[in-house]
Amino acid sequence: MSRKENPIIIAYNFLFAISSSVVGAIIASWPLLFVFVLVQKTNEIVHLSVFKVMHNYNQLMLYLIWPFKSRLKMDDFHTSANAAEHFADCKRLFILAVVVFIVCLIMYLVAKKKNNRQFLNLDKTWSMLFLILPIVVLPFAITNFDSFFIFFHHLFFSNANWLFDPATDPIINVLTEGFFASCFAVAGIIYELFFAEKLIKR
Repeated sequence: MSRKENPIIIAYNFLFAISSSVVGAIIASWPLLFVFVLVQKTNEIVHLSVFKVMHNYNQLMLYLIWPFKSRLKMDDFHTSANAAEHFADCKRLFILAVVVFIVCLIMYLVAKKKNNRQFLNLDKTWSMLFLILPIVVLPFAITNFDSFFIFFHHLFFSNANWLFDPATDPIINVLTEGFFASCFAVAGIIYELFFAEKLIKR
């Protein structure tokens, strides 16, 4: 088996792309939420200032990405048992993505330092395949994001506790469909750029 067909290299690039897109979307979620709260004025629904909303979002995200924080507590948003369970599921996925990203990044930096980046390069066929893969679902995601979002949750979560009731989990009033769609868009763009860059280099 040639190096270009090595399944380890294929898996490495795919996992690096996926984890990069997740980490990128997490980082982008802060300015995105700030903009959406300003534009949609969702802070008025929950009777908080924009900065109070962002403060609570900081608390949520710190819980989701920090492995040593075991309890979710937001100052101004109550969290139901179902929501807490769902956020715990999200936390496991987020931390997994961050760990995979760090491992892949370290591998890349080590290879770069040793002038051996070619070892981790993906051949053109696989790069094109991974680049095209998300485009298959793009029309569905754009035309009916709500159904796509539901499908995504059924795919990654085994229960229905991701269906929030605004009465018991008011944070869902500020985490709107448009906000989530924008986060998905950022993740998709990062994923596509990852493999597009590999094709352009060739």
